[in-house]
Amino acid sequence: MAGLYIGQNNLCIEKVSKKSEELSLLAKGDGTEVMLQKIKADKFFVLSPGDDELMEFFYVLDGTITYEHGNECKIIQKGDYFYTSKLNEDICFKTNTEVSMIYFSTRPVFHLLSDEIEELNKISAMIEKKDMYTQQHNWRVHNFCFKIANKINLSKGRLENLFYSALYHDIGKINVPDEILLKAGALTDKEYEFIKKHPADGRKLVERTYLREIGEIIEQHHERLDGSGYPYGLKGDEICLEAKIVAILDSFDAMISDRPYRKGMAPSAAMEELKRLAGIHYDRKILEVFEEVLKEEGIL
Repeated sequence: MAGLYIGQNNLCIEKVSKKSEELSLLAKGDGTEVMLQKIKADKFFVLSPGDDELMEFFYVLDGTITYEHGNECKIIQKGDYFYTSKLNEDICFKTNTEVSMIYFSTRPVFHLLSDEIEELNKISAMIEKKDMYTQQHNWRVHNFCFKIANKINLSKGRLENLFYSALYHDIGKINVPDEILLKAGALTDKEYEFIKKHPADGRKLVERTYLREIGEIIEQHHERLDGSGYPYGLKGDEICLEAKIVAILDSFDAMISDRPYRKGMAPSAAMEELKRLAGIHYDRKILEVFEEVLKEEGIL
């Protein structure tokens, strides 16, 4: 049945095993995650405050846990549950036995422990070490994604994918030779062909992880509405909405940033250039929302 997912034989999306615990991602969607958490006996674990919309829910499948706070002491056991919402301080628990729990979170948390995401972060760090512009660029694109997504009421699931794709959209550059990536002057046609491979290479890297859904966004972020982009020359609605957003932010930030071979444009000049290409390279409606964000931020 469409929309039904059945996991059998201990199947999970990804499993992370640490010294004292094991966390299996069972399901994810619309910004939420369902996990199976196993913690060894005589171990402490802490729940920390998050944003106001974060709720974390735990249902004990097996084992016992002690919670102490001031004069309060409770034993949490099989069949019990606990959850946090709008938490304002750290809460500490101790496992008395080996414990198994269903862990539900209204915000993505698995990436904080994922070995696969750690590998992506290592690759990103390698690129940033070669080209410091990349680190600042990725975070600026990421921050503007949040503001645009809020204004167009993007769903939680698509918002999550947009965030991750903004952070990793250039990860395929790890395969671009340093002499091309860091070249101060204009690239030759042959050198440019290496650059044009990075979106598809980026998709291959993230498809090894549970973030494989963002592969399409990464692969398409240099496509343009009129088909003049790369790597496939997609047109119009062949390009996903999230890639259209990243394309505008990526281009704008590249225009206003100082590089070794040129000085960055003024934000107003960069916006005029984007508007000149509205409906040709860039989505007109998204561009209008982005201009509104820049005005609210006092950048324009």
